[in-house]
Amino acid sequence: MKIEVAYALPERQWLASVEVQPGVTALEAARAAVAAGGLPPLDLDSHVLGIFSKQIEPDRPLQAGDRVEIYRPLKADPKEVRRALAAAGKTMGKK
Repeated sequence: MKIEVAYALPERQWLASVEVQPGVTALEAARAAVAAGGLPPLDLDSHVLGIFSKQIEPDRPLQAGDRVEIYRPLKADPKEVRRALAAAGKTMGKK
């Protein structure tokens, strides 16, 4: 069955199609995409996975047509940034 695996950096995006066996997990499909050279080398154990913008467990079995998305770790916790700005009397995104 055909699965897509997506990964993005601010300056570049990758979308790899991989052919996998039924019952494959999201993590196995992501590893297959990296091994096939469709994605850059990644430490997949430090990334969160999702399907069509919904976070999933890495061991979730996939269905034909799923797009596994590999999410990068956040550089900063958005709640903490908001709290720090509020404490400084500033707002996010408002002028």
